[in-house]
Amino acid sequence: MTATVPIGEFSRLSYLSVKALRYYHEIDLLAPAAVDPSTGYRFYSTDQVERAHLIRRLRDLNMPVPEIRAVLSAPDRATRDAALRAHLERMEAELTRTRDVVASLRALLLPPADEPLHVEYRSVPSYPVLAVTDVVGREVIDRWCDASFATLYQALEAAGLRPDGPGGATYALEFFEHDRGEVMAFVPIAPADRGHAETLGTVLDLPARRFAVAVHNGPFTDFDLSYGALGSHVAEHDTALAEPVREIYLVGPGDVAEAEYRTEICWPIGRL
Repeated sequence: MTATVPIGEFSRLSYLSVKALRYYHEIDLLAPAAVDPSTGYRFYSTDQVERAHLIRRLRDLNMPVPEIRAVLSAPDRATRDAALRAHLERMEAELTRTRDVVASLRALLLPPADEPLHVEYRSVPSYPVLAVTDVVGREVIDRWCDASFATLYQALEAAGLRPDGPGGATYALEFFEHDRGEVMAFVPIAPADRGHAETLGTVLDLPARRFAVAVHNGPFTDFDLSYGALGSHVAEHDTALAEPVREIYLVGPGDVAEAEYRTEICWPIGRL
């Protein structure tokens, strides 16, 4: 059995203020069961309480109104629950990122480490890679890399080919200067596999270069610290080329926890 109650009483049932209820009516998120035509006073049904509770929780989770509307208009519970799970996963990822940023900020408050940056100089010959290249914004780089490497590794596995070393990526100067620029994700392939790999996608040769190389240990949240240390070392001791920096993911996503990531940062300082 259901009952109809005035907006003030429904506010108490739903834990939503009268102001919020009026706003949700205006944006067609939670319409009252009836509106008095002479006074404009709103009345709600008790069977709307569950919907009101759901809206309140979704707003507490900072879900945008269009997404809440999509959840509420889902044709069935399974569709609704799938949308809710997707939002929760995004929030969990954001919480992880926030924790990493907090830990990185705390590290900045500690006394500087006495250990000097270990920089290795390395001459790298040209080698073939299966690659995906695009102009990417910094705000989506994590998702782009996840999707691109999944595509590359799945293509090689389906073709029965093995990577000829750890995957990596190159980042053009524009990516850092304008928060958007050309990024190339790549997986090395054996020269003997080149013909077969060319049927899978773009195969190209990374140019031979001489690099100053340092290893970044841990999550990508404080990548800027390693970039700053290595870039400063190069500026003070060498001459950097205005060419993409290479990152080599020795141990990365899908292998271990973020705290155990190991990434080589390769700063180009000369041509071979």
